[in-house]
Amino acid sequence: MREIVLDTETTGRDADLGDRIVEIGCVELLNHIPTGRSFHCYVNPEREMSEGAFRVHGLSDQFLADKPVFAAICEEFLAFIEGARLVIHNAPFDMGFIDMELERLGRPRWPADQVLDTLMMARRKHPGAPASLDALCSRYGIDNSKRTKHGALLDAEILAEVYIELIGGKQVDLGFSAPSAGRGPALVAAAPRAERRPAASRLTDAERAAHAAFLAGFKGETVWRDYLPAAEAAE
Repeated sequence: MREIVLDTETTGRDADLGDRIVEIGCVELLNHIPTGRSFHCYVNPEREMSEGAFRVHGLSDQFLADKPVFAAICEEFLAFIEGARLVIHNAPFDMGFIDMELERLGRPRWPADQVLDTLMMARRKHPGAPASLDALCSRYGIDNSKRTKHGALLDAEILAEVYIELIGGKQVDLGFSAPSAGRGPALVAAAPRAERRPAASRLTDAERAAHAAFLAGFKGETVWRDYLPAAEAAE
């Protein structure tokens, strides 16, 4: 399964009021394993940055002035995420901006069933606990010391680690050898188990005789005799 962990930075908090995307960061996972492939770009929003957003990510109007507009990077971005499920922390926020940008270009919205919200996952898994990205890093022991300001690619990389923990953590070694070229993983044969032998009886002859005399006093059928070895049952 191919997934893209995605994060955006924007000019403000409300796409419906005209705020725009200024940065996109994506990290590719294949069967929940990072492939090393990523997509990252800054975007000229064609409008001024709000003061609140600038304090969050530090991207100024001057820095973004010579960056491409969304229309110029749209095809490359869609090609990177094509066919994948998007993994996003607080997905309604980021998808609101992505869908708004796509609609401006006459493109369809991204299918809602191809989006996974890790914020909702975290709230279900840890009810009542803080579920911000920083809080989850602290819970799972993930280093986020470089996150002095929000950055889309760095946040996507961190979220990829958090997501793997949310779905159960890194897989333990299942005993696979290194993959052969073109053949996939090869199984390592397990060591054969040692032959099991019944433990030697610790009963003395006197104890055996006493037990036999005890059983002889029972009237009727004794069911346990059916489970004794033939030699013992005949005694």
